[in-house]
Parts: sequence; structure tokens; C-alpha cells
Amino acid sequence: MSTSSFTLRYFNVAGLAETIRLLLTAANVEWTEEHPEWPQEKPNQPFGRLPVLIQKNDGEEDLVLSESVTIERYLARTYGFLPTDPRKAALQEQIRDRLTDIIIAFFLQLSASAEKKEELAAKFENLLSKQIEVTSQALRDNGNNGHFFGSDLTYVDIATYAFFNYLIVSGKEQQASVSELVKSSLTPELHKLISVVEASPQLAAQVAKRGKLVSVLSA
Repeated sequence: MSTSSFTLRYFNVAGLAETIRLLLTAANVEWTEEHPEWPQEKPNQPFGRLPVLIQKNDGEEDLVLSESVTIERYLARTYGFLPTDPRKAALQEQIRDRLTDIIIAFFLQLSASAEKKEELAAKFENLLSKQIEVTSQALRDNGNNGHFFGSDLTYVDIATYAFFNYLIVSGKEQQASVSELVKSSLTPELHKLISVVEASPQLAAQVAKRGKLVSVLSA
């Protein structure tokens, strides 16, 4: 029986790779992380960008993937964090895909000129507000047990946790007002999800590296 191991290439920040790290940790597989010299190593990546995931079977390179969401879904499907039923999987994926739109809007308003700043900040806030509204309702519909679907840890639980962790912790370093906005907007349902995900034994190793978001929220 072949044994898989993984190498994740990315910068030494949460960024676009934290959901990947959490999925690898939850899957309880052997994995390591590389931080390539940048931009020197840019030409050596499949699409000239990071993250990149390398899978080895019995020590031999077997698969190289680029693009963060592609890597996430490959791991989620391979290790059972997405259902095999395409309809049920799509319900998770639509929530995850909205997160990408919001992160893009965050960076656009962050780097906007003075003339566009207000308009793009409002767009970001509107997208965020709608996401919080929809996801909070989805959590209530599932009994407010800290999971979007069922009672086990799923892809969308992990991705949503990583998303809010990024905006609140990393976002504070880039734009403190956004971090405070997100903190003040979190509903009791999302607080519950964050605490349940962080308490998962499957994720303990990676949560310990980054520190607990619940501690930041209660500070």
C-alpha cells in the first residue's frame, strides 16, 4: 500500500495557504512546508506563483498542484472533508467561493487611490455583511452546533474559520479598522463555529502554531 506525503510551498504567513495547512493537519498526513526565496524561485513554480502542493507516494513525486482553492478541494475530496454527492459538495463550495470574492475586495480597497477608497471600502463591507448574514443563517439551520453541515468537521467549516482568522489577525497588521469591523460584525453563530473548529483535536497542532482566535476575540 502506497504512503502519501506532502510538501507545501508558500510564504511564512497565513495568506492563501492557511486553509491548506489546516486540511493537511486535519487529514493527519505527513507534510512539511517550504518557503522559497522570492522572486528567485518564481520561474520554478508551475504557474509562477504560490502556493504549490507536491504529493509524493513512497518517496516519489506523484502530483504537483498550483492555485490555492484547487489544492484545498483536492485535499478536501481526498480526505473526506467534502461529500462525494456533487449536490451536497456544491452547497459547501458556494460558501467557500464567496470568501475569495471578499478577500479580493479587501485587497482592492486596501490599495485603492484616495478617490476610489470609499467606494471600494463600501463594496467590501457589503460583501462581508451579506456573507455573515447568509452563513449565520446556515449555521442556525444546522442547529447552531458550530458546523455548517452535520456534526463533523467539513471543508467549509475550516475555510470559514481560516477566512475570519485572516481578516481579524493578519488584517489588523494591514488595516486595523477592517480587523475591528470584522470583530464587531461576528454573530453568535460564527463565534460558536470559531470556538468549535479551534477545539477540534484534528486541528490542534496547527491552531497551536497560529494561536487561538477566540483569545483575540475575547481580548
